[in-house]
Amino acid sequence: MKGHLVSRLVTTLWAIALLWPVQVAAQDGAAVSAAVGTITPDDIRARINLLADDSMRGRYTPSPELEKTAQYIASEFRRFGLLPAGDSGSYLQRYWVAQARPDTAKARVVIAGGPTWRLGREVVYQFRSGLPAAPVSGSVVVLAGTPQGAPLDSTWRGAVVVAVPAVTAAGIPAPQSNMLLQTLLRSGAAAVLLVAPIPDSLWALMAQQQTRPAPQFPWEHPAVAPLLVVRDGAVAPLLAQHGLDLAALRRAADQPLTITRLADLRITVDLAPSPLQRLSAPNVVGRLPGSDPRLKREYLVFSAHMDHVGVGRPNASGDSIYNGADDDASGTAAVIELAEAFARLNPRPKRSLLFLTVSGEERGLWGSSYFTSHPPVPLAQMVADLNLDMVGRNWKDTIVVIGRQHSDLGTTLARVNAAHPELRMAAIDDLWPEERFYFRSDHYNFARRGVPILFFFNGVHEDYHQPSDEPAKIDAEKESRIVQLVFYLGLEVANSPQRPQWKPDSYREIVQPH
Repeated sequence: MKGHLVSRLVTTLWAIALLWPVQVAAQDGAAVSAAVGTITPDDIRARINLLADDSMRGRYTPSPELEKTAQYIASEFRRFGLLPAGDSGSYLQRYWVAQARPDTAKARVVIAGGPTWRLGREVVYQFRSGLPAAPVSGSVVVLAGTPQGAPLDSTWRGAVVVAVPAVTAAGIPAPQSNMLLQTLLRSGAAAVLLVAPIPDSLWALMAQQQTRPAPQFPWEHPAVAPLLVVRDGAVAPLLAQHGLDLAALRRAADQPLTITRLADLRITVDLAPSPLQRLSAPNVVGRLPGSDPRLKREYLVFSAHMDHVGVGRPNASGDSIYNGADDDASGTAAVIELAEAFARLNPRPKRSLLFLTVSGEERGLWGSSYFTSHPPVPLAQMVADLNLDMVGRNWKDTIVVIGRQHSDLGTTLARVNAAHPELRMAAIDDLWPEERFYFRSDHYNFARRGVPILFFFNGVHEDYHQPSDEPAKIDAEKESRIVQLVFYLGLEVANSPQRPQWKPDSYREIVQPH
């Protein structure tokens, strides 16, 4: 018995001795410093100068210049030694988008036994929502109020939803309605009619935009519902006929969500779409395998969009190229710099890493929608997405990080930020919730499918979506410190024994309805 114990002790000591090199091989300070040291202002400046040069003609989706951008990023990933994670053993992932527009002369919303509403008069179609090829119809569900963290009902699936949100003094939907609206569009409603007292001047502008080409995403299941804004004067009499008072519903818009099914009222939405064209565009994705036998099956994603808005109306100086240096050559350069830094790190982080640059963000989050519908690894194995969009301008010592309140990534970021005062970079909460930035960049497609996110964003400026968003205006030194902060955060997340966790209320509000 004593000999057996000695044998077991010797075996245990040998096991500890064998494991010891693995434990001490975790990244030491010198290795981390060397990796972080590859993230430099000069590199960032050079990459943005290339990506946002006039010759790239604003990297429109789709365009030859966008293809050139994708090839450049793929070549850098290859040079760093990342493994390809795109189609057929390449770094590129391609997707197709069909485009159409409603025929305003034929399109209509028909109330069974009641009036017919016409586009541009009683309703306007929102061109970035769904555009079904055939008429859709259903009984009516009226929603008023906000979910306020409670699980959302599925009563609206297959129904035409009349949503009465809180509105601002300007007559537009208030920010607290954003999450509910996004949920309705993507969770099985036949159509959504958003009721708002839009002023005449804004209504005219919306009516002009409704004939813009609208994308159709065959990979979205369920399909994105069409969204139409309906004027108070059209919908109030209809609701009154069924015992509902529009003014009272709007007063209750800040209260818990109320759901009223009008089973005897049926609405048909016929947008009579005219097919236009089928477009193809690339994403670029590279993979860095992790070092831990178990955790390497999980992935941390770093993302940015590589596209911009192309060539458009000249400004006062005659410049018509919308370079998109901050939006989002800055984020694209950041992802490339992060890929290089992590590829240089020895040993590698425990979890695997994905470096992703998507296209079509400016046209409605196309590329990230496709990527999260056709991921190279299961979404359940993605522990977080750290998204960078516009990180090269504004304050010298501050970066806004949107989404901190929704998961414990916010706590991790605060700890990492405090541990690196040498970066002189304060990571703060969203300053502009009314602008809906949470829904306006590629992280949202990860979040709604269950992947915790953080969105690094320095806010807009006078050059936003203007030809004047030029490389010369980028603060590359500031951006280098932001990218270094994201590196340290990514290293913490990639090495942590526990994956990031959603806050329960946020999960119910953002993820569960989808």
